[in-house]
Order: sequence, then structure tokens, then C-alpha cells
Amino acid sequence: MNSLKLLLICSVFSSIAYAAPPLTLPQAIDYALANNPELQIMQARIDQAQDQLGLAMANYYPQIKAGIAYQHSNNPAEAFAMIIAQRRLDFAGTDFNHPGGVDNFREQIGATYSLYRGGQDSHQAQAAELGVAASELDQAAVKNRLVSNITAAYYAQLAAVDAQQVSESSVSAVQSELTQSQTRFAAGTVLKSDVLSLQVQLAEAKEAQIQAANAVEMANTMLKTLLGMSANEPLAIKETLAQALPKNPPKFDALLTQALVQHPELQAAAKRVAIAEQQLAAAKGAYLPRADAYASYGFNNRSPDFDTDRDNVSVGVQVEVDVFNGFATQAKVKKAGHELTAAQEALRQQRLQIESAVKSAQLRLQEALNRADVAAVSVQAAEEALRLVNEQRQAGVVTVTRYIEAEVARDKAHTRQISARFDALRAEAELKQATGGF
Repeated sequence: MNSLKLLLICSVFSSIAYAAPPLTLPQAIDYALANNPELQIMQARIDQAQDQLGLAMANYYPQIKAGIAYQHSNNPAEAFAMIIAQRRLDFAGTDFNHPGGVDNFREQIGATYSLYRGGQDSHQAQAAELGVAASELDQAAVKNRLVSNITAAYYAQLAAVDAQQVSESSVSAVQSELTQSQTRFAAGTVLKSDVLSLQVQLAEAKEAQIQAANAVEMANTMLKTLLGMSANEPLAIKETLAQALPKNPPKFDALLTQALVQHPELQAAAKRVAIAEQQLAAAKGAYLPRADAYASYGFNNRSPDFDTDRDNVSVGVQVEVDVFNGFATQAKVKKAGHELTAAQEALRQQRLQIESAVKSAQLRLQEALNRADVAAVSVQAAEEALRLVNEQRQAGVVTVTRYIEAEVARDKAHTRQISARFDALRAEAELKQATGGF
């Protein structure tokens, strides 16, 4: 039994020793950047874009193939062609009309090289390069949005924790007043209605405490999801000095100029317009002629042997142009043109969305800062009012109803101050995201 207790004690101390320390906001952001699955997905897309670039660049290299083929024929034209390729034609004693069955093994290595394809290769390569850049910008946009969401979730949990502390303080204060009132009621100096009112107030305070505790858990779960953690993993956060109220935002024009220059989503949309332009040029290149050089070296034998006396070489250049392919090229050009139009409109839409996001974030930040100023004054007034009412309550000058009103007003003032403070911090994060500042 003693050994079991010792084991339990060791287990408890071991879990405490290995418990992760509370995370600051910068630490939470670093953790998310290393573990969030969305960023890993974006990295995979960058790798895919680089692979696509490799495919596009492959057209600049010669294509080399090696192979072996076997053919048997008694067709006079094919049979004599194989006999000649094998360099064993004998005019004497040869029946040209009935050569019999002929076996031919062809071992060959061949190479082709694209000399010109109407600029399609270069346009596709440039489009692939732009695709890599666009994927990297998409990853930067996801990172920008992730940091903003983590910041908002982090402050939301801190706000929930502060609200929970206010609710616990309220429960303690009302419980203390109820205990005193019950003692006075027993002594006959307080009305029963005052005791009942305090009991109602205590029930409401406990309900608010339960809601606040649940809000902390919900905020913690949301933050874990953003960090790439499972819901069962422990997570604790702590406040830092960096969480002071932000400054007033700059003018809208300055913010918008900053966003248009550095916002990754806008830059990615511009890259996609350039990609669509290159793809349209590549589609139009199909109207032009194509030229390819080719060379092959091989052996023709009756058996699969390598005989240098029977080798042969072929080289040449082939030029061709599509005269009619069922309007396929025309359809591809139209499709590429529509994709370019869609990319241009997506760029315009992205700019409008950024303008709206910047303006909204600026207004929310300014509103939250103004609310924080008002809330600070309100808290001071509510605290002083509660102090005076409490003194009057102890002296029996005011009723318990007046005390409850002052208590509720104080709690609401603290709640508004907490909300305004963290709303300002979240609005600052939203403004940084809107301007691409993370």
C-alpha cells in the first residue's frame, strides 16, 4: 500500500516537472508556425509549383529514348526492307516476290530536340516560375492570417480569464455580504427581503461565473486548434508587458498605401494575372509552326545481337504546322483569354476587399481605444461608488438593493474595460493583417 502511494506521488511530481510552461504570445506564434497543418499544406503546394517548373523546363532538354523491337514479316516490301537494313541483300538466288518470313531485331537509341514551338515553351516556363512565386505569396498570406487569428484567440482567452476573475470576485463579495446579512437577520436588524435579494444576486453571480469558466475553455480550445494541438493537450498562456494598449492608428490613406505595397494576397493575385498572360501567349503560339531535330542510332539483325557492321544512323529536322485540328487551338486561346479576364477581376476584387478590411480594422481599433478611455473612467467611478455604498450599507443608511445595484454596476464597468482593452489588441492584429504587416 505504501509503495502504491509512493508511485502515485512520483507520478504527480513527474507530471508537474514535465508540464509545459505558460506560452507568451510570441512563443505561441512560433509554435503555430512550426506545427499548424495549414502552413504545411501551403509548403506542399510550393513544392508542387517547383515540380511544375521542372516539368516546364524539361522542354529545353533533348528527349533521349532507348529500346528494342522485334518484327517478323513475309510481306515482300517489308521483308526486303529488313534484309537491306541488315546489310545482307544478295541479288543472286533471291526470289523478290517470295522472300519468305524474315525476322528483324532493332536495338536503337534516339534523341529529339525541340527547335521551335511558337514560343510555347518559354511562356510555359515563365508561367511556372510565376506559379512558384504565387505559391510562396499564398503561404505568406496564410502565415499573415494565422498570426492574426492566433493573436485574436490569445487575447480572447486572456479576456475570458480576466472576466472569470471578475466573476469570482463578484461571487466572493456577494457571498460575504450574504453571510453578514444572514447574521444580522438572525439578530433582527435586517429584513428577510434583503437576505432573499442577496441570495438571488449570488445565484446570478454564480451563473456568470459558470459562463466565464466555459468561455475560458472555449477560447483555450480555439487557440489549441490554431497551434496545431489536440484538444487533450495542456496549454497555458500568460500576459506580458507587450499587451499594453496600442496607439491610435495612422490615417487611412497611409494604411491603404502600405497594404497595396506589401499585402501578400494582393501580390499573389497580381502574379496570377501575369501567369494567365503567359498562358494566353503560349496558347496563341500553337498557331505557329513547330520544328524538331531528331537522331537515332541502332542495329538491325536477325537475332538480338549488337553488330557494328550492321549499325545505321538517321538524323533529320521536321517542321509541321496545324492546318486544321477541329478548332482545338482556337478553343484553347479563348479559354486562356477567359482565364486572364477572371484573374484580372480577381485582382480587382482582392484590392476592394483589402480596402474594406483596412478601413474596418482602422475604425474598430479607434472605437476600441475610445471605449477603453471611457471604460477606465467608468471603472474608477464605479469602484468609488461601491465603496461609498458599502460604507453606507454597513451604517444601515441604504438598503441592500442599492448595494446590489452598485455591485452590478462595478462588475459591468470592469467587464466593459476588459472587453475594450482586448478588442483594441485584437483590432490592432486585424489591422496588421489587413495591411500585410505581420
